[in-house]
Amino acid sequence: MNTAVQQVERKKIHPQKFMMWLAMASMSMAFAGLTSGYMVREAQGNWRYYNLPPVFTYSTVVIFISSISMAFGVRAFKSRLMPRYRMLISVTLILGILFGLLQFAGFYQLYHQLQQVRINGQVLNDRTTVRLNGNPSESFLFIIAGLHLVHLLGGLIALLFVFFRAFRTNVKTYNATGLEIVASYWHFLDALWIYLFVFFLVNQ
Repeated sequence: MNTAVQQVERKKIHPQKFMMWLAMASMSMAFAGLTSGYMVREAQGNWRYYNLPPVFTYSTVVIFISSISMAFGVRAFKSRLMPRYRMLISVTLILGILFGLLQFAGFYQLYHQLQQVRINGQVLNDRTTVRLNGNPSESFLFIIAGLHLVHLLGGLIALLFVFFRAFRTNVKTYNATGLEIVASYWHFLDALWIYLFVFFLVNQ
């Protein structure tokens, strides 16, 4: 009887995990709505196209590797291999910070690129000539970028929390729930950025 009850409890989703999945679902719908609106508005014309800075490619590789190190870190924690776990979570944090810096550099370069064109008043590209007096492409691009960077900041704060907990000397319990929630969010950020990267790449 007790065994059956324990098996049922194991199948239940932890409330905090459930809330995180709901949050990730709502964030996914928000970005899907923004990118859909981007494409609809682009089809109406008077649209400024841009060249995606190469630094975004490097940042994509960095966050992909950090997601792998996070997955192995969770596995190490569950196996109670604390030295390996601390090493992997440190690598994840360093890569996460590097990803954030690369993202900032990429969007700064993109902003500078658009501002340079704005000074010139108009731009020639392979599709059309566009007047740049408050072009809607800029608004869409930087709203999406701003929301993405806010979510990234939240992920970095969560990684810092996990990092400091990993190096506490008085760890006596090996409850992986909190770590799994942070890992799920970090993997979500990885998938979200890859989606945005491909979207920006196709629509540049």
